[in-house]
Amino acid sequence: MHIPDGFVSVPVAGATGLASVGALLIAFRRSQEAFGIRRAPILGLTTAFIFAAQMINFPVAGGTSGHLLGGTLAAIILGSPWAGMLCIATVLIIQAVLFADGGITALGANILNMAVVGVWVGWVLTQTLQRLFGGAKGRLPLAAGIAAGVSVVVASIACALELALSGTAPVNIVLATMAGVHLLIGIGEGLITGGVLTYLATARPDLLPGEQQQFRGWLVPVVSIILVAGVLSLFASAWPDGLEKVAENLGFINLAENVRVIVPTPLADYGIQGLGAIGTSIAGLIGATICFTVAFGIAKVMKPKNA
Repeated sequence: MHIPDGFVSVPVAGATGLASVGALLIAFRRSQEAFGIRRAPILGLTTAFIFAAQMINFPVAGGTSGHLLGGTLAAIILGSPWAGMLCIATVLIIQAVLFADGGITALGANILNMAVVGVWVGWVLTQTLQRLFGGAKGRLPLAAGIAAGVSVVVASIACALELALSGTAPVNIVLATMAGVHLLIGIGEGLITGGVLTYLATARPDLLPGEQQQFRGWLVPVVSIILVAGVLSLFASAWPDGLEKVAENLGFINLAENVRVIVPTPLADYGIQGLGAIGTSIAGLIGATICFTVAFGIAKVMKPKNA
């Protein structure tokens, strides 16, 4: 769902950019209530994992692929939608600048759709479903899985509205098309989110929020990130993702070439020229490392109000 350059108009890009900057400033201030050096490893590892997981496109119907957005998963693991926003925004900024994934001019729109709308829809719906399910911890993966799937559809609707406001495609057509294809992608998002939380609840509860839980070590999460970024990423589907497929079907895919802000990077498209599959693995590991480092640094400079 990464919008490239050229898909949204200058006014839409400017408005979403301002909205995203404001939202992230609030998120940083609010995250200080829970974060700081004590939970810096969790924020860093979550951000690195989301980046790695987003490299893996899974196939859905009609020659289309999708990938994890991760907003709901990040918010649940971190125990805060504010911290979840910072996590997803960090991933999106690094993807745009270092991997040419998502347009620089559309970065505000992408952050608004995935780091704000996606995170908050997933968080609020998870809390609501948890209450309806009786509040049992064992129901959290189910609640979060459903919420994650819905969050993808809502984020796609936000994206469709931005495209319509930009005059890129008629609102009635792009809205129905985007929502339809991302409903299928949302199923994958829900299954992945529920699966990861089920694993963490049983094998690594220290990676989930809790009053008496302490971070128990680096080995398992680091190895998991290495496997996802360095190995599983090699098996990603080559089919176009949901937004790209919609752009092809509705005839506005070429707009991405008309307006393009090029940032010179040797890691464009998650690879290194001339290295083939090895280049993809190296790029994935570099990206995950950078995501961890940036997110860890963000957590370290926070000064919790209750400290």
